[in-house]
Amino acid sequence: MAVYKISYVVVEGTHPGGIINLDHKPKVGDVLTMGEQQFEIVELLELIPPRGEFYYLHATCKAIQQALES
Repeated sequence: MAVYKISYVVVEGTHPGGIINLDHKPKVGDVLTMGEQQFEIVELLELIPPRGEFYYLHATCKAIQQALES
């Protein structure tokens, strides 16, 4: 089974970023949920070539604004 190790950075410093593992390859436009926040991937780059079943990617994300309650 493939493991995608994703290093992510959130633009505008709204989240510290980090590393997550996924069992599928993400793509630009995908939404990641980390804690109680959601982020959209706006850029995705391969960091190094795959090693066996491990893939190393970098994702630049932006926070998705939650609708304001009235």
